[in-house]
Amino acid sequence: MPNIVVLTGAGVSAESGVPTFRDSNGLWEGHRIEEVATPEGFAADPVLVHQFYNLRRAALQTVAPNTAHQALAALERAWQGDFLLVTQNVDDLHERAGSQQLIHMHGELLKVRCEGCGAVHEWTGETGLSSRCPACAGVGQLRPHIVWFGEMPFEMDRIFAALEQADLFLSIGTSGQVYPAAGFVTTARAAGAHCIELNANRTEISAAFHEHRIGPASIEVARLVAEWIEPPLR
Repeated sequence: MPNIVVLTGAGVSAESGVPTFRDSNGLWEGHRIEEVATPEGFAADPVLVHQFYNLRRAALQTVAPNTAHQALAALERAWQGDFLLVTQNVDDLHERAGSQQLIHMHGELLKVRCEGCGAVHEWTGETGLSSRCPACAGVGQLRPHIVWFGEMPFEMDRIFAALEQADLFLSIGTSGQVYPAAGFVTTARAAGAHCIELNANRTEISAAFHEHRIGPASIEVARLVAEWIEPPLR
């Protein structure tokens, strides 16, 4: 069976009520990106950054996976070839839907990382300047396990290795503006993969795809998966 790599972006989780990355005015939930999504912003005002992610972490726990998340988990269970789901999203909705072969290239909201010892911990509560690392007991060294601007996304070697072996590449709910993810279609296509874009609208990189499905992710992903696996999704 063909090998498949799936890339998901904010458009998949938006239908569950997760806010998209930033507004058209460049703000992220009312804050400048530089304030809450850069190492420099964290160094300048760690209290603000902790509060920002505390609110996002709490909000995440009030939403649920939608049909798109569930369909991708069903596709993974049924797929006989190699399967890898790469998400730009920092929520855990793919996991809650049942996805297992998964890379969070931009990190995970429900994890924190210690800048002292490097340990990564599951974390569902709040963090602050008095938070203690469970591994090294250091105080005030925890940060969100999120890839900020200026930082390298996670597991890029593994992602590109999968893209170079892919027979199918699906890009779902992504803007096509954020690199390196926006360049994945170029790598997959050069390797001979059939590339399909599923999105609410055409994007700046739509021309790089062989096939397009335009519409909400919750509808188009479920429809595509139902065409591919038996028994079809209900």
